[in-house]
Amino acid sequence: QSQLVESGGGLVQPGGSLRLSCAASGFTLDYYAIGWFRQAPGKEREGVSCISSRGGTNYADSVKGRFTISRDNAKDTVYLEMNSLKPEDTAVYYCAAVFKLGGSCVFTAKYDYWGQGTQVTVSS
Repeated sequence: QSQLVESGGGLVQPGGSLRLSCAASGFTLDYYAIGWFRQAPGKEREGVSCISSRGGTNYADSVKGRFTISRDNAKDTVYLEMNSLKPEDTAVYYCAAVFKLGGSCVFTAKYDYWGQGTQVTVSS
């Protein structure tokens, strides 16, 4: 069974850091672009960051300079390092995979697999 599993969420104070992980099982991530999305209560889901199969990255303006996405294909895992967290970063974070070769990624692609989500809460 092919699936994505997120981990690493939790409660953190403003200004703190978290690292989210997205691990694939049942398939290899080598040929997939991976996106991180988030959804806060009462808001629509939004793209946060994505990384192409060749390592090209894309970030939402709201997280540029604070979040870093990376991938370790040997471990079939993608990471989202989140620094200088703000209360407005509070949301359920999801990772998703789309079969796409190339050096670019977009949030609007039709993603094939989605994880179950991990809660990130930024509060004092």
